[in-house]
Amino acid sequence: MARPDPGMRPSPAGLWLALLALLAAGLSPAAQAAEDAQLQRGRELFTAKATPACAVCHTLAAAGSSGEIGPVLDELKPDAARVRRVLQSGLGVMPSYAGKLDAADMEALAQFVSRSAGSVKP
Repeated sequence: MARPDPGMRPSPAGLWLALLALLAAGLSPAAQAAEDAQLQRGRELFTAKATPACAVCHTLAAAGSSGEIGPVLDELKPDAARVRRVLQSGLGVMPSYAGKLDAADMEALAQFVSRSAGSVKP
């Protein structure tokens, strides 16, 4: 097996690029745990803790909900920005949650809905 030439060392820029590629490839365990906790909080808010709970009106398979008043989120597949806007302002018969949920809870809900809508196959 050939040995690498000792004169051939990666440049500092090359090392930084390799490090950035590794970081981009996956979250650190702490970041993954924080993301998991946020998604769990979003699920709790969706199913029961928001008032009224989103599951009362919306169908979302990942939450085990089958509401029939609002749109089926598995079909709509809204992105997080859209969910945040609707939570903030309300839409049609859906009330605003601006005075009921703080920004962190709205973000948790937005991430949960946007990431899980359509993810569970019937």
